[in-house]
Amino acid sequence: MTKNYLLEIGLEEMPAHVVTKSVNQFAQRAEKFLKENRISFDSVEKFSTPRRLTILVKGIAEKQTDIDVKAKGPSKKIAQDADGNWTKAAQGFARGQGMTPDDIFFEELKGVEYAYIQKHEDGQKVETVLSHMDEVIKAITFPTRMRWGSYDFEYIRPIHWLVSLLGTEEVPVKILDITSGRMTRGHRFLGEDVEIDDADNYVAKLKSQFVIVDAKERKQIISDQIAKIAADHDWDIDVDPDLLEEVNNLVEFPTTFAGSFDKKYLEIPEEVLITSMKDNQRYFYVRDQAGKLAPYFIGVRNGNTEHIENVIRGNEKVLVARLEDADFFFKEDQKKTIADYVEKLKSVNFHVKIGTMYEKMARVHQIAKHLAKLFKLDATETKDLLRASDIYKFDLVTSMVDEFPELQGVMGEKYAEIMGETKAVAQAVREHYMPISAEGALPASKVGAALAIADKIDSLVTFYAVDLIPSGSNDPYALRRQAYGIVRILDNYQWSMNLEDLQDFLKANLTVPAKLDLGKNEKTINEFMIDRVRQLLNQKDIRNDIVDAVASGSNVDPIAMIDVAEVLQNHVKDDDFKVVMEALGRIVNLSKKAKFGYSDDLTVDDSLFENPSESQLKEQVAKVNDDNAEDLFKQLAALRPVIDSYFDENMIMAKDEKVKNNRLTQLVIANHLIANLGDLSKIVTK
Repeated sequence: MTKNYLLEIGLEEMPAHVVTKSVNQFAQRAEKFLKENRISFDSVEKFSTPRRLTILVKGIAEKQTDIDVKAKGPSKKIAQDADGNWTKAAQGFARGQGMTPDDIFFEELKGVEYAYIQKHEDGQKVETVLSHMDEVIKAITFPTRMRWGSYDFEYIRPIHWLVSLLGTEEVPVKILDITSGRMTRGHRFLGEDVEIDDADNYVAKLKSQFVIVDAKERKQIISDQIAKIAADHDWDIDVDPDLLEEVNNLVEFPTTFAGSFDKKYLEIPEEVLITSMKDNQRYFYVRDQAGKLAPYFIGVRNGNTEHIENVIRGNEKVLVARLEDADFFFKEDQKKTIADYVEKLKSVNFHVKIGTMYEKMARVHQIAKHLAKLFKLDATETKDLLRASDIYKFDLVTSMVDEFPELQGVMGEKYAEIMGETKAVAQAVREHYMPISAEGALPASKVGAALAIADKIDSLVTFYAVDLIPSGSNDPYALRRQAYGIVRILDNYQWSMNLEDLQDFLKANLTVPAKLDLGKNEKTINEFMIDRVRQLLNQKDIRNDIVDAVASGSNVDPIAMIDVAEVLQNHVKDDDFKVVMEALGRIVNLSKKAKFGYSDDLTVDDSLFENPSESQLKEQVAKVNDDNAEDLFKQLAALRPVIDSYFDENMIMAKDEKVKNNRLTQLVIANHLIANLGDLSKIVTK
């Protein structure tokens, strides 16, 4: 007969962002523990609030499953002496299995006889196994941990109580000086301690004490209450899922309420208002039916409706204080010019080993000027890009961004427009931070995209120049995200940018202090960027062997690498793909026997030809155009019959040194074109 098992960890209030992840981990670790201990069960349900992490194991078996074990011991010649007596090795083996040497039998394995013991293990009662659930509790990991009292034990917050029930019976589990029982705690202000008489009554018992332990139920209550408020007032409320998740993990008994603020604050940019409400106070903002921000907000209280008016007034007072500060900063910031702020950047460090933010902008201006030509921006776009590169960090020293750091770029755009910059320049000031996460939104304008690339290139090469290079999971300056952002932007705009040519330009033209050696880690930077191309190709579901081939090739232009990978992926199902790869692969492999590499002045001597296929290969290779990946693949694929004939008719490593080198020259020239498709030896054709 199965029962249900309840295990609750009672804690001081946890940060909202760890609650859901922690209870999910709790359930996963519990499932693993039970399976490893041969305890069958139907399912594991999860419950959580800021003060508790709980699992309810449904349909748990009464005992472990019985097992029959066939244990392997030493070989027969070690287990018995010449007279057939049991050796100490055999006796120790038997003793270790809880048996005697009389239980040993021999079986042959790969021509050698070994000692074995067959034994039956009865499963332990489930209560015995569950008494070790403290192992699961201790195994849960958290982003931050703390100690309390005189204990060395660390956890997200101090543990205050434990509940461990198998049906109606207690199963003792101990953590430090806390032994589990059946007493849990109700709402901190509205409820009382309550005894859980049966694991199945857990949810109902706590609900009677104003604790809704089902996170999904709590979230639905909040959503329904917000929907009702919106309907009653004809409001449009954006129920952001991340904010809803966070608020849900801040309360045990939610009550939603509406507050208001003076309309005069609507003159502040709405991004500031939304940040004040959403990010700082965890409020949902309100729009009217026309889509305009309205002077109201929705909050969620951890409690019931009693004295809700006082709660509303208190929240309004806190929000207004923030809005007053924002209003003051907004007006004060506009008393200075962009030039004033740019001047202040001369005393703001980008990084102590690299220089100031002002110096960074000067370098980015040089990079942006180069990229404008490379990306073929028109005159207006180039003008806007260069102007944006001269000012784009100015808002970092405004009072508003000092108070609300998450608004950097956003306020730069607002102030730039107010202070007379073109819309394109202002937009680029905001977009240069993008993408702000690995898969975040990309700049919508060419000017913003080019500025974003220029800024990220500068960060990448200067940090590498002072050996601040990501290692393992350590990447304090988010260089992986920035490099991946460069690749994603290039892909989005189909902009070509050869990494080796770029670094040559930077070394020759970028004005940097003597301490910054831009050539120091040049190869490492290229490899780092190519790894980001790999990352993007994996996101596009390109075959692993194709990704390896492209990443190992001679091409160091991200967009060209991406194009080639997509072309190869599109052709893998062609009927002749295998034979084409094999033909091209023969050229790749044999060209490696040449003691010389490719150069533009490499020539083939027609007078040394001995077979028609040599002339045919030379003529056909000369016609191949490598400007377009799709065309290049098709032209190389069309060479297959010529390549086959060439290898059928000619001995590449001929005895005549001149003939041999002439044929190797043909292969090196052909391989130079093939290399644009990557290292084809890595393509799997089986």
